[in-house]
Amino acid sequence: MKEINGRGPAEILEMALKMLEKYPLCDSCLGRQFALLGFGLDNCERGKAIKTLLAIAAHEMALSKERKIKMRGVAILKLLATHGSFKMASDLLRRMRRKVGEEEKCFLCEGRFDNIQILVDKILEMLKEYEYDDFLVGIKLPLRIEEREDEFKAEFGVQYGESIKNEFSRVIGKRLVQRVKKKVNYMKPQIVILVNPFTEEVEIQSNSLFIAGRYRKLMRGIPQSKWICVKCGGKGCKRCNWTGKIYPESVEELIAKPILDRTFGEETAFHAAGREDRDARMLGRGRPFVIEIKRPKKRKLDLNELEKAINEYAKGKVEVLNLRYADKNTVRKLKSMEDAQKIYKVIVKFDREITDEEIARLEKELTDTTIYQRTPIRVLHRRSDRLREKHIYETKIKRLSNDSIEMKIRCQGGLYVKELVTGDKGRTSPSVSEIINAEATPIELDVLNVLAKKG
Repeated sequence: MKEINGRGPAEILEMALKMLEKYPLCDSCLGRQFALLGFGLDNCERGKAIKTLLAIAAHEMALSKERKIKMRGVAILKLLATHGSFKMASDLLRRMRRKVGEEEKCFLCEGRFDNIQILVDKILEMLKEYEYDDFLVGIKLPLRIEEREDEFKAEFGVQYGESIKNEFSRVIGKRLVQRVKKKVNYMKPQIVILVNPFTEEVEIQSNSLFIAGRYRKLMRGIPQSKWICVKCGGKGCKRCNWTGKIYPESVEELIAKPILDRTFGEETAFHAAGREDRDARMLGRGRPFVIEIKRPKKRKLDLNELEKAINEYAKGKVEVLNLRYADKNTVRKLKSMEDAQKIYKVIVKFDREITDEEIARLEKELTDTTIYQRTPIRVLHRRSDRLREKHIYETKIKRLSNDSIEMKIRCQGGLYVKELVTGDKGRTSPSVSEIINAEATPIELDVLNVLAKKG
């Protein structure tokens, strides 16, 4: 339409009328095509304002003495009543004793913006199970809806519109903010609410909760993480006594159980600054760790109480300390600490008596030196075969008997201490066995400290 009431209309009204002439559009879907124009209006208000201006202009035309203009005005009012579902147009037609046609469902949203409150109420009911401080609404759309909108925008050359996905997200999010009094977080939300307005499916994604601290492992024979049975893949078989695990418990499981009980999370992932062997203890200030609780429902924990609960549950085996809330960045920093300095204590027994001179030689040659280690034979089945260079900063040795010593080694993280003792058939050099030409066996190994600046 080139003119309304004989005068050149604003281009925006012309375009809106062209859209309505071809497709039925609700207030939101019409207003959304001009979303970047104006300020302080939502798309529903914007669409209603455009229809109001069109209706006023059409009413003026319908009151004209000229039949052609009059009939055009009536036609526009009928269009607004049917394709626009606009009450003002319907009321004007009734006052003029004109026939009002049937309203048609919106071409773009299929009337889904009218059902927003139903979705909001459903979301609110589902959110009752969760503790959270912020959230984000994500929208899933049927492919046909996205393609329809793209074709519509191309057909009318829409330049100032936004996507229907953005509008659904904003409108639902705004109503939720009013009800739950929580803020929207676009970067790191604790809760993501995935909504399909067309199927009315709602999915709550609770993002991971991270708790950091340090742990001490006070008993030998406990692996750091759960070892899934390789034969059955965790399903349970005769080899693993139908547990799905090689070992009955782990540091991770002992720490995770009380946390899962309190957060109602589904599972955990354990991140630590390196790892000790299953038969080694972790003593001193403990090893820095972060436990990631996946899909938690509760987040507000008394960390002092939690620390006590974990230590009581794992009494005599594992102990945690300095618990605090963390995030993914903490995990990244933790991984960068794997090469941090470690202090080990290892009891070594020899196949013969050793002299004081040999002990002194070991201290000297294993201080401020670089150790070259090929991947140990015992872990070749799960790690790539490559040469590693690890630095030993200091070694202190105390004699225990004629054929045994206690070694305290401060070194770069990642050093295989057992192989430093044995030589691993020449794969580690220099080694204790190589330096004094005697067969050396590690009897007991403990990690005394992880020298990290933080954690």
